[in-house]
Amino acid sequence: MGDFYQNGVVTTLHNLRSLPYQELEKRLIRFSKKRPISLILPSLYSELEGPALSNIVDELIKVPYLEEIIIGLDKANKEEFKKAKSYFARLPQHHRILWNDGPRLQALDKMLVERNIAPSEMGKGRNAWFCFGYFNASGRSEAVALHDCDIVTYDRSMLARLLYPVVDPTFNYKFCKGYYFRSDDKKLNGRVARLLITPLIRTLKKFFGNDPFLEYLDSFRYPLAGEFSMRADVTKTIRIPSDWSLEIGILSEAVRNNALGRICQVDIADRYDHKHQTLSEGNPGSGLSKMSIEISKAIFAKLSTQGAVFSKGLIRSIKAAYYRIALDFLDQFQADAVINGLTLDRHAEEEAIDVFAANVYHAGLMFLDNPMMVPTIPSWKRVISAIPDFYERLNEAVEMDNA
Repeated sequence: MGDFYQNGVVTTLHNLRSLPYQELEKRLIRFSKKRPISLILPSLYSELEGPALSNIVDELIKVPYLEEIIIGLDKANKEEFKKAKSYFARLPQHHRILWNDGPRLQALDKMLVERNIAPSEMGKGRNAWFCFGYFNASGRSEAVALHDCDIVTYDRSMLARLLYPVVDPTFNYKFCKGYYFRSDDKKLNGRVARLLITPLIRTLKKFFGNDPFLEYLDSFRYPLAGEFSMRADVTKTIRIPSDWSLEIGILSEAVRNNALGRICQVDIADRYDHKHQTLSEGNPGSGLSKMSIEISKAIFAKLSTQGAVFSKGLIRSIKAAYYRIALDFLDQFQADAVINGLTLDRHAEEEAIDVFAANVYHAGLMFLDNPMMVPTIPSWKRVISAIPDFYERLNEAVEMDNA
């Protein structure tokens, strides 16, 4: 059910079910003549072997307004890259694949390493960053969207709603975040957003008051959504993390470089389901456990840049307060699930809170030991300052790989 309530400091664009997506597409076709549109798909090769991406490509074939589709391909050898080119060949739009493990892009990465401006680790952040670089190098479009390649419930209306706010010339938005609720029609999902992000933000508000950054984050209905769109100039200035704090990092950069009136969120789906990560309790180096540590560190780091002072005692208090607030949220989510006919495993949820609470504390200590450890990739504006012809080199490398 749609509503029109505006919460927080970020504009929320609801789905009031009064305009079919076909009408949005007609408008986007018209708008795209003056503001061309691209789509970025950061993908692992393994996702080409699953059902989700195949359906996504089938849906994208029908999209009439895209000027360009950029596929960032990770963990693919030479033979797999050839298969990927064949896999995406059915796309009617102009499209290019960035073979991130190929010799040409690896050579460019080495050039960046020599100047200490390369992504610090492999992952979705690095993949998306190189795709942003190629988007700027190709110069085909003035607006771009990015979404994951493992969305089981994908349909093309998601993309239309995600892009519309930054393409309509009567709107002032330069950055748009998608939101939805996570469910497989049986149970309530989205544990990290429900049980870590919101409780942690509310906890930090207790200690730091109505901090503008915390108010900003708390305005997003699903801050960990991997779907967002933006104008071309935004892609040149953002510094994004290369680890699992990518979504929080991009939100941080969006508000650092733009006024709040330029940022919005939009309802893109009634229901959203994709690949689920394991909790990985006892193993802070993988799964949701690793994600919770990296997200917590990113939030602590951002607050510290605004003058927040952390200590071991404060981190201990934050952990204790977070635990109590997270349990209170669990009661709310359980009632919400029950009234909507969804299941919620109380034991598993509390187990997740136990892991997240320990990781909030662990992340705080890691940040205190090394406040500079949160990895961010330099902006493309800096890269071009250091290597003026890098866009040309990147464009040439991608074109040669795709020839």
